[in-house]
Amino acid sequence: MLPRRWKIRVSRLVQASIRNRVLAALPATEFALLAAHLSRVELALGERLHSAGEPISYVYFVERGFISALALLSDGQPLEIGLIGAEGAIGVSVILGAETSYCETMCQRAGSAYRVTTAALKDAIARAPHLRDLLLRYTHAFHIQVAQTAACNAHHELGQRLARWLLAAHDRSRVAELSLTQDMIATMLGVRRSTVSIAAGTLQRAGFIRYQHGHITILDRVGLENAACECYEAVAEEYRALFGVYPKALTPVKNRPDLG
Repeated sequence: MLPRRWKIRVSRLVQASIRNRVLAALPATEFALLAAHLSRVELALGERLHSAGEPISYVYFVERGFISALALLSDGQPLEIGLIGAEGAIGVSVILGAETSYCETMCQRAGSAYRVTTAALKDAIARAPHLRDLLLRYTHAFHIQVAQTAACNAHHELGQRLARWLLAAHDRSRVAELSLTQDMIATMLGVRRSTVSIAAGTLQRAGFIRYQHGHITILDRVGLENAACECYEAVAEEYRALFGVYPKALTPVKNRPDLG
């Protein structure tokens, strides 16, 4: 058996390689407490992690890629209500007492995560006050994202909403090229497929993106920030308050272009 100090050192080395912002922010002793129950899993594009109404058996701390939280409407049509990447976790409503998932969670960009059983997480939270606090504050920030998304979908033009979504996806993927079909974007934004083509074309003519064959490449991040509505920065600011450092608008948002 390794001496106690060696176990903590190993935990710190492992923690140093962690990308997930919640896990990375934990004190070493609390991370070591949780690390014994974490298992790394690969996430495939289109993979469902939770289904609406089903028990939440695992909580996932995202490392790479990003996940969509989808509300299922009465006609079975999904609508995205939030994005989760390495800034957070999926299934954290269990710390509020939830036993089943309200929404469906689906991988929108292949990646990986650290998975822990609900029972093991609850046990760790009982002994790890910093972990409990971080997850509660993250849950608060995510709820603000959901509320802001609802307001955005109701009041802002599609071009602005698409720019907001692309920025959020870029923050979480950290790559400029995203594999996105028109059907996927339509589902995320709750619009018809034909209108996605119009909005993407407007952003492309402005020189902010290149859109072809199911791929969107962000060419001008600053321009895209100016094209987005204020909802992007409102949500980013909440995560910035939580983690201290988070992707920040590169220039003041002034004179937003008219995207129709």
